[in-house]
Amino acid sequence: MPSVSNGVRASSLGVRWVKSRRSNAEGNCVEVAALAEGGVAIRNSRDPHGPALIYTAAEVAAFLAAAKEGEFDDLV
Repeated sequence: MPSVSNGVRASSLGVRWVKSRRSNAEGNCVEVAALAEGGVAIRNSRDPHGPALIYTAAEVAAFLAAAKEGEFDDLV
């Protein structure tokens, strides 16, 4: 379990944020960053100093697998 709590100020993490190549000029994008203890931080790119959501690697893997299988297609 990551030692960083959800809602931590994203700019305080001292990590390298990565934006998806699918991001667009309208700012519809999120950024992700690997955490030292193996977790993943996610932030809204329009609010780089705002809160970051923190997930374990297993949680992110489960979400990505479900997204690849189309489990969330009805949301968009």
